[in-house]
Amino acid sequence: MEIITLVENSCGDTECIAEHGLCVYIKTEKHCLLMDTGQTDAVLHNADLLGIDLSEIDTIILSHGHYDHSGGILPLMKRCPHAAVYMQESAAEPHFNGDRYIGIDKNIPALPNVHRINGNLRIDDELFLFSGISGRRCFPQGNLRLLQVQNGVTLPDDFRHEQCLVVSQNQHH
Repeated sequence: MEIITLVENSCGDTECIAEHGLCVYIKTEKHCLLMDTGQTDAVLHNADLLGIDLSEIDTIILSHGHYDHSGGILPLMKRCPHAAVYMQESAAEPHFNGDRYIGIDKNIPALPNVHRINGNLRIDDELFLFSGISGRRCFPQGNLRLLQVQNGVTLPDDFRHEQCLVVSQNQHH
């Protein structure tokens, strides 16, 4: 398995674009995938610089419903138009930091290759998504300002829109 950080808050290579957010490239035995996509099209620049062919991407996992993890999806669709995008249904709900909208672009959930799921999902024998993580232990204080809108009601963000990826490889039966 190969794992390369394409976008994050700092940059080890001075030619790469650093931005608030995250995008991780993962190449497995069966998949070329991205976990998140950063907040802009910086993922395109950084992948080109690092020699990663984004046209090979078959899967995009959206970890949660904030712009800094999903902003590269629309620009990426030009390079990997057939990639399946997996997001929790609740990631499409509006999210705010105080009055500032920080949710995903409203066009993302309408893409034809988006899979809006509720809860856990086994994609195949290699990829598994799980959600439903609860509790506030080690919860960043800045997250206390985050809000979500559920059924027209503004509430504290409970992060039920989060999901985690498990990659299983080299399993001997």
